[in-house]
Amino acid sequence: MSYHRIVRGLEENPRTKMTLNIQGCLFLRWEELGETGLIKRIKKLIEKGQVELTGSCAYHALAPLVPIDEVEKQIRENEEILRKHFGAEFKPKGFFFPEMAYGVDVAKLVKSLGYEWLLLDEISGTGKFGAIDFNKVYQDQNSDLKVVFRMRKLSQNFVPDILGNDERLLEYKNEQDLYVTATDAELYGLRHIDHTAEFEKLLKKSDLQTETISEFIHDKKITKIKVVPSNWEATEVELAKGIPYALWRDSKNKIQKQLWKLTELAYSVIKDNPDDTNTAWARWHFVRGLASCTFWWASGRDLQLFGSVSWSPDEVERGINEFIRAIRSLHNEETRSAKIKGEKLYIKIKQMIWSEHWEYYWKK
Repeated sequence: MSYHRIVRGLEENPRTKMTLNIQGCLFLRWEELGETGLIKRIKKLIEKGQVELTGSCAYHALAPLVPIDEVEKQIRENEEILRKHFGAEFKPKGFFFPEMAYGVDVAKLVKSLGYEWLLLDEISGTGKFGAIDFNKVYQDQNSDLKVVFRMRKLSQNFVPDILGNDERLLEYKNEQDLYVTATDAELYGLRHIDHTAEFEKLLKKSDLQTETISEFIHDKKITKIKVVPSNWEATEVELAKGIPYALWRDSKNKIQKQLWKLTELAYSVIKDNPDDTNTAWARWHFVRGLASCTFWWASGRDLQLFGSVSWSPDEVERGINEFIRAIRSLHNEETRSAKIKGEKLYIKIKQMIWSEHWEYYWKK
């Protein structure tokens, strides 16, 4: 519903432009649901210059926490999916890390694969808020990628409610009236109900001028900056403590610790058995379990953003089901000990998440 709404809004307002990140796994899901018409409509918007797509990790893996070879596989698979729908020569200029989770090694990989720019959260610039000039285009000294930073406070609201309201917009005013936002697409219909159609009203405003990220970057003077490991929900305290991905891997979170043990086991047993007759099927399950949501929903954090606490035993269980299926899929006799170890971890995690749920979160 959210994507249909966004696409319809662009079609009805041909002056409006957007840069979109649509990961490969979502295109695969749309194919399964018979939504090829939606994909064709997006293709037309790309051809008209209204929409620019970014590259990404095909299955929404949190890149800095994943082995670098797995990150490269997902980026390349994402490119294959995009070429399938948008042409053999299709190649995005920009790259979007899932959860805007930046790491130095993965940024260097992205640069080596031919991408030109990143969109990151403002805290990624220096580890602190208030240090970024949003009118500028930066260059990451770690990777040489150009960087545009989003305004977090604005992006964490329902953006049309602010950009379409002169009084509320005063809080965000700057000399150039420039606003860089980045939000989840499902905000537009799934996570936030826009009863008064503020999104559509905003797109119709005659004084609204929009650009894709590549257009914004073009011909701008570049300011160098050394980007720090981070994500779009990171706090100054977390970055100061050296835990830039705390929502997904917190040493104090007992469930996440076990989740990563199962993840690493599944990764290792698949990598060590490349000639197994079922390796492709094992990987099919593995990458779906590796999606950042598996770990995010175990964090139990209250981000106070359009929803409840980031706790869902069902979502965590969905992820571990994929990991254990990946391990079970392999036929090689040498995987027997890994399978037994995996089953024990799997059972342990299930017990932990449901005990935690009924003992603590249910009381809330």
